[in-house]
Amino acid sequence: MIYFDHNATTRVLPAVREAMLPYFGDEWGNPSSSYRFGSKLRGVVEKAREQVAEFLGASAREILFTSCATESNNAAIHAALKANLQKRHVVTSAVEHSSVLTYCRALEEEGVRVTYLPVDRDGLLRLADLKNAITDQTAIVSLMWANNETGVLFPVEEIAQVCKARGVLFHCDSVQAAGKVAVDVQKLPVDYLSVTGHKFHAPKGIGALYVRRKAPFSPLIHGGHQERGLRGGTESVPLLVGIGKGADLARKHLAGYDAKVRPLRDELEQGILGSIAGTELNGHPTQRLANTTNITFHGIESEALLILLDQAGLCASAGSACLADSDEPSHVVKAMKPQGNASRQMIRFSLGLENTAKEVEAAIDAVKRATQALRP
Repeated sequence: MIYFDHNATTRVLPAVREAMLPYFGDEWGNPSSSYRFGSKLRGVVEKAREQVAEFLGASAREILFTSCATESNNAAIHAALKANLQKRHVVTSAVEHSSVLTYCRALEEEGVRVTYLPVDRDGLLRLADLKNAITDQTAIVSLMWANNETGVLFPVEEIAQVCKARGVLFHCDSVQAAGKVAVDVQKLPVDYLSVTGHKFHAPKGIGALYVRRKAPFSPLIHGGHQERGLRGGTESVPLLVGIGKGADLARKHLAGYDAKVRPLRDELEQGILGSIAGTELNGHPTQRLANTTNITFHGIESEALLILLDQAGLCASAGSACLADSDEPSHVVKAMKPQGNASRQMIRFSLGLENTAKEVEAAIDAVKRATQALRP
């Protein structure tokens, strides 16, 4: 198997798995217990919190553990709207992840006004559009750092400065960026920032939300006193250990990430675009993640091509894994290129540190054979 779908999920690294194992076995207590067998695990939970905090340049008290990126994204927008019930306007973009877009559509049904900023043909956001969209009624701006389908990077530092100048809360979905680019909330005036473990070789089912000190926050999930009363629910100690270890490793691997992954991505991209007719890159050629390439294969339906690639042992996708069962075209590519069928004829390849040049060579060959079989 050649795995080129790291934006969908990543394998749990052996070191992460080993760190988690004791808490599936002998250390199975509840951290909220008053007796030592359980209460000693509070320190384990706090160590994981410190590791995630260091990964993001935050303090430990600014890290709130969640179940996933979807919860983190929902919780941030929810908190901003709860902070000022008079402000009923949210600004986001047309290319956000479904966890933001679907929640925003649900909010619209409750009377919240949502502005969906457009992107240009390269997937880039215009800061002028953002400035024009913000009003006195805007509760929050929620924009991603890196697009999950194209890898295109939004200018988050400039976005943060615009929001700060206008006195508007800013939430950044950094799920695809964390572990691939440096994330430092001390240098980025962001109020909320989302991550999830399974994008950087930690397990699924565990995420985190950075909540800037003094930023307003109201619980999305009510329950016990866990997470200082900000998010109810018994802690999953193994998963918390996993995201902590994954964050620690991702921080250490970041320095060599670009130099290792970008040449492989470029070789794959150039091999496909240079040897297969009717192909087109989706996304800005340089302002994107080092690991991601999104290519339209004109005249070939994404689903048909993916079936043949799967049969050849190559894992890729036609967009977000969260929407893999949907018959709808990629909303990201459609927003970039509304004319034509590019959004139904594209494949995303997303590489990782474990991929090799030999795999890239084999992948190019597999794509060539598949396209030849599908084109008349």
